[in-house]
Amino acid sequence: MTLTPRTIAGTNVGPVGFGWMNLNQAYGPLPSREDAAKLLLHALDEGVTHFDTATVYGATANETLLGETLASRRREFFLASKGGMSSAEGRRVIDGRPETLRAHVDASLSRLRTDRIDLYYLHRWDRTVPIEESVGALGGLVREGKIGAVGLSEIGADVLRRGHAEYPIAALQSEYSPWTRNPELGTLEACRELGIAFVAFSPVGRGAFGGVLRDPSGLPDWDLRRSMPRFDAEHWPANLALLDLFGALADDAGCSPAQLAIAWVLSRGGHVIALPGTRSSAHLNEDFAAGSLELSADVLARVDELVNEGTVAGGRYSAAAQADVDTEEFPVS
Repeated sequence: MTLTPRTIAGTNVGPVGFGWMNLNQAYGPLPSREDAAKLLLHALDEGVTHFDTATVYGATANETLLGETLASRRREFFLASKGGMSSAEGRRVIDGRPETLRAHVDASLSRLRTDRIDLYYLHRWDRTVPIEESVGALGGLVREGKIGAVGLSEIGADVLRRGHAEYPIAALQSEYSPWTRNPELGTLEACRELGIAFVAFSPVGRGAFGGVLRDPSGLPDWDLRRSMPRFDAEHWPANLALLDLFGALADDAGCSPAQLAIAWVLSRGGHVIALPGTRSSAHLNEDFAAGSLELSADVLARVDELVNEGTVAGGRYSAAAQADVDTEEFPVS
């Protein structure tokens, strides 16, 4: 049975979108520009209608790729991008000032070759700027017609409520998967209560549930996972054993591990949208097909029992990366 579409800002989107970050950064190896463009066209041809990019991805190269590849088919998809975080001399810069957000939106519109971005997120909260000022600036850009709706990313429930009181928030994007349960500490329910879509990035656990990664030590030095505790030499052996059990559970359920992870995320509520990323057309097809899976109550219960904050070894971020986000965290035992 096919799942009904999910909704962002009154627009129907598929339950599974496509996050583009790893086409230009974060996870190795990177595809060629030609292969990345072919993948984007393949996704659109296969029925993916929700595409997600950002100013910082590939230091603006990701938005440029999207604009050059899909501008002629702009009416066929829901476009989301993000600002308030950029790259300067190889370093991330978080800046949520109204003038910066306006400049980021104008530059994104140019790179994306469009006159309107359907959903624009504040990529990270700049703690030197009240959330009300950043959200208010984005609300003004909605009124000008440059963006269709306002989103927030990696924000906790309290700040989400403050932002929503300033201007309606259409979507919150945060990491969520069987092994990253932080949204269950408040934001998942706050979004349900306020009528906000919850867009779950990394629903496949940054590739952990893909069934392919066996030894993270072989990843390129610049791969983002090399800085994440769950993938380091201390914690990975225990997590790999857990992932093998998850793979066996997926076999029992008649799907791939990645599909099980995505379908589990979608089961958490009708306001939840999964946003996996990939460099492979075969994996894209696999991920997209998860939107039509319905898991039994028994399988869902087995996932919850097997993979949760108590069974996963290591945190999701390093201390430095954690300092840049506002999400609720589980107590350290």
